[in-house]
Amino acid sequence: MTVGPAVKRKKLSPPDFSDPDSSTSTLVGQSTTQDDFFNRAAGWNLEQDYEQRPRKQKKKEKENTRLPIKTVEGRVEQLQVPEVTQEDDDSWLASEEESMEDSGPIQEDTKIPIRQQILEAKEELARLAGLVNEDPEEHAGAFRALGQIATSSNPTIKKLGLATQLATYKDVIPGYRIRPIAEMDQTEKVSKDVRRLRAFEQSLVSSYQAYIKDLATCAKARQGGVSEATSSVKQVAIACACALLIAVPHFNFRGELLKILVGKLSTNRIDADFIRCRGTLETLFRKDEDGTSSLDAVGLITRMMKARNYQIDESVLNTFLHLRLLSEFSSKASQNRVDKASTDNDDGAKKPKFKKEFRTKKQRKIMKERKVVEKEFKEADATVSHEQRDRMQAETLKLVFVTYLRILKARVPHLMGAVLEGLAKYAHIINQDFFGDLLEILKDLTNSKALLEADEEEQEEEDESSKSTRDSLRESLLYITTAFVLLEGQDVARSTPSLNLDLTDFTAHLYKSLHSFCLNPDLELSHKSLRLPDPHASSSASPTTTAPRVNLQTTTVLMLRALTSILTPRSVPPVRLGAFTKQLFTSTLQLPEKSTLAMVSLLNNLTKIHGRKIAALWNTEERKGDGVFDAMRVDLEGSNPFASTIWDGELLKLHYAPAVREGIQGIERIIGDVK
Repeated sequence: MTVGPAVKRKKLSPPDFSDPDSSTSTLVGQSTTQDDFFNRAAGWNLEQDYEQRPRKQKKKEKENTRLPIKTVEGRVEQLQVPEVTQEDDDSWLASEEESMEDSGPIQEDTKIPIRQQILEAKEELARLAGLVNEDPEEHAGAFRALGQIATSSNPTIKKLGLATQLATYKDVIPGYRIRPIAEMDQTEKVSKDVRRLRAFEQSLVSSYQAYIKDLATCAKARQGGVSEATSSVKQVAIACACALLIAVPHFNFRGELLKILVGKLSTNRIDADFIRCRGTLETLFRKDEDGTSSLDAVGLITRMMKARNYQIDESVLNTFLHLRLLSEFSSKASQNRVDKASTDNDDGAKKPKFKKEFRTKKQRKIMKERKVVEKEFKEADATVSHEQRDRMQAETLKLVFVTYLRILKARVPHLMGAVLEGLAKYAHIINQDFFGDLLEILKDLTNSKALLEADEEEQEEEDESSKSTRDSLRESLLYITTAFVLLEGQDVARSTPSLNLDLTDFTAHLYKSLHSFCLNPDLELSHKSLRLPDPHASSSASPTTTAPRVNLQTTTVLMLRALTSILTPRSVPPVRLGAFTKQLFTSTLQLPEKSTLAMVSLLNNLTKIHGRKIAALWNTEERKGDGVFDAMRVDLEGSNPFASTIWDGELLKLHYAPAVREGIQGIERIIGDVK
């Protein structure tokens, strides 16, 4: 092997540093470049550049979970999984979101079963109610959330939401009325606790107002053409309004709750909701201490009656009999004024003058500020003074009397019994001016020919809206009884000379009604009697409407009350006593057993009180008059009662009831002792 010649390398000569000019310029250039490099390197951010530098990473291989397959050629191969890029995933999510937005919340709810929706609503309502119960001021926003759940279109969830809000508000509502914050109070600097309390109160009031509006909307659903679900929501709304009015009558929006109840009472349909609203108002009247709630309710009821031309149910007017002023009000009033009870200082004497104390301008300013503070304390205090309560009750009594007087003048047939019963209850607080007007109206009603022919006229007329027939005998007895009860409630000794207290018209009408009374088959029946409806009736009325309109007392009780008022006073003339005694013995022969016993007891009392005046009726030898007794004579004084004898007593001695026979024997013993 031959060895080739070695490669000759060129030798480089080193730079020549002998030349001073060339060496100097080279060193200067090197130093300048190095300085520039270091200056630029000081401003570099090597970590940031490294962070922003793109990196190439190996894709993580996806684990293949598929089994190997054998191809047609006979080779065994591993099937590869197709890769899904991130772009495709995002596009799928975007399309899914768009489809969800297009479908809306209704389609989302339809996917959830109704049972599941109700269960979730229950859990959410329980959670929100628990938060409010723990700390109402901290979770004030839960009121609005509860209201949003109650706006559901599902009737079950709607009812659950209304009932939950009812229980929540009953527990949270304070014992005072929340007033709106004035502009000056908003700009005023207050503490953190006061600011927090104000925010809670305003949130509570706004949410409560929305809840009341929701109740009013649900309660106004028309009865005809509504589904069963809507009707059930209406019943729950009315029940919630009634419960709120009883629980928190002092709080805001009391008038809106009363409108819901009075609106239901204005209908002619008497159902469970009607009875519930009527019972709620009666309870409110009985429990009202300050009289403010009663005044608002009576004002709404009277306006509703006037707007409907008094075509309402009788029981609505009877709610006035539950007012507390019947037992608490001490003054006398009418439809336009109130007579206050006289005090020791109201005798016309001049009040003693007090020496005016001198105060500086600063002292007067301080006193003025104190009065303002005291006034605010009185408004915030729950206790009500007696003066304010009397003023509220006086205004309420005026509205009641105005309603009664309008109904009497309009002569509404189906409300006359309720009006007369109410006037008899309020007789002790009616002043003399109003008593005179009522007496004249009652006289006109008693003597009117329309009253005597009312049954015949109403049988000829076909009024589909009327629910019961009118009983003229019962109404006339009510007129007479009311007139004498009103007279007993007045102080006759202090009555004015212009007040006419002659009640002979009522006495004459009662005397004429004795024969029709004893022949009445329904004189022992009332609205509480067990009486089956007529199966041949044209319309199947409810049990509450089949009862007679004037249904407060039986006809026998009314007759006994009227006779007792006319015959028991000591100043009754003998002719009147003799005529009534003879007619009562004759009428007793036709009465049922219970009514006969009651009438014999009344005659027994008459013989004890006026035995000497009527003793001649049992002895034919001691007659004081000539002629013949006319039992059918209209004129009471001209019937000549002492020309007859009490032969009816001999028939009553043979009565099948032992108590009646014993009563007649007792009357004869009293008459024998008088002789």
